[in-house]
Amino acid sequence: MASKIHVKKDDTVVVLSGKDAGKKGKIVKTTPANGRVFVAGVNIVTKHQKAQGQQKPAALIKREGSIDASNVMLVCPKCNQPSRVAAKIAEDGSKSRVCKKCGAVIDTVKKASKEG
Repeated sequence: MASKIHVKKDDTVVVLSGKDAGKKGKIVKTTPANGRVFVAGVNIVTKHQKAQGQQKPAALIKREGSIDASNVMLVCPKCNQPSRVAAKIAEDGSKSRVCKKCGAVIDTVKKASKEG
């Protein structure tokens, strides 16, 4: 599977395919090793929780299931449109994610300095 995914935790995304296509939500958790993401309010699954003594009785728990990262698209915070993401590297070595539609910088990661 893909070890690099194009979205991060706390990004707002729109689901492209599946039973929840068209829904927007924030990414709660990512698993880059599997190439999957957990989006709030999307792909709700029911987990059967076994009883853990009298303090924790058995229950049906509804929670988010994972979906493939290729099935989500980042929503640009500036233009509020689903957009692909470009990577721009500045002269100082910092890397920025940029919206392909409006050109707005989504976020920047500073490069670690070589001191030692």
